[in-house]
Amino acid sequence: MPPVRFVLSLLLLPWLLFSCRADELLPETSAEDAVEEGDFRPYSAGSNFEVLADTLWLHLLPLRDTVPVYAGDCLVVAELRADDAEDVPEVWVKVARDQETIGWVREGDLLQNIVPVDPISKFIRRFSSSHAVSFLVVWLIFSLWYLQRALRKRQIKLIWLDDIDSVFPILLSLFTATAAMLYAHIQVFLPDCWERYYFSPSLNPLEQPWVMGVFLVNVWLILLVGMATLDDVFHQVRLETAVFYVVGLLSCCIFIYLFFTWIPVYAGYPALIAYAYGCIRHIRRSTHYRYVCGHCGAMLKNKGTCPHCGAHNT
Repeated sequence: MPPVRFVLSLLLLPWLLFSCRADELLPETSAEDAVEEGDFRPYSAGSNFEVLADTLWLHLLPLRDTVPVYAGDCLVVAELRADDAEDVPEVWVKVARDQETIGWVREGDLLQNIVPVDPISKFIRRFSSSHAVSFLVVWLIFSLWYLQRALRKRQIKLIWLDDIDSVFPILLSLFTATAAMLYAHIQVFLPDCWERYYFSPSLNPLEQPWVMGVFLVNVWLILLVGMATLDDVFHQVRLETAVFYVVGLLSCCIFIYLFFTWIPVYAGYPALIAYAYGCIRHIRRSTHYRYVCGHCGAMLKNKGTCPHCGAHNT
């Protein structure tokens, strides 16, 4: 994809995205929803959840009998109540699967065994689980081993080492690093903000607090630049080389994500600045063309065979 078309896509995206009405991020609270005055929760009466546990037991008044709900069942929050009889006040949530299946469950037990029905919330739950992180680590190790074997047998294209003639892969890695750093920042300093977004997600950055808005902008840029990268890769090199390059690029992005989400936040900021500086220098060098192909007129960095038409330039 030419850079001009990519820039136009970035300019048109906000009009297409923000012209659609999206749900409000923060649920409105009322006296009947709040357990205590000033006690905010990211969900309220009327929130819909899907059960993840194999079996979740709902208590019937006077909390002696129980009724089960199962994985995949949908629950709606009916009421919240604090039990002041305990030494540490405990919040109970009244939920209903249908008109016959209604009961109370401790808030802690409920939140551990449900997920909001919104597909964005489900994706966040799966992506942030320990199984997903383990999969990313295994994928990274396998990819590095696979690429090392490929490098021994033949020369292949790799980001940073023998890159393709495109700025998009470097931009993709930079946006991934920025998004990972923002995610780590939110998790450490603004966990309530992330919890609110988890229970009431939206893809519109303008509806979020500024940190979440910047994070979502980076996610959108990752998707757009990722598509532009695939377009450039499969148009510039052969299919086999393109597959190796995409595997290497994914491994690079996974490593960047794990690095910036695992290191301490205060160490991540200077690391991100240093990586951004390296990306900018690499882009400036990679976009410097000294020659022009005498056959097709394409810009060339060095003399030799033109990668666009195959003509030899001396």
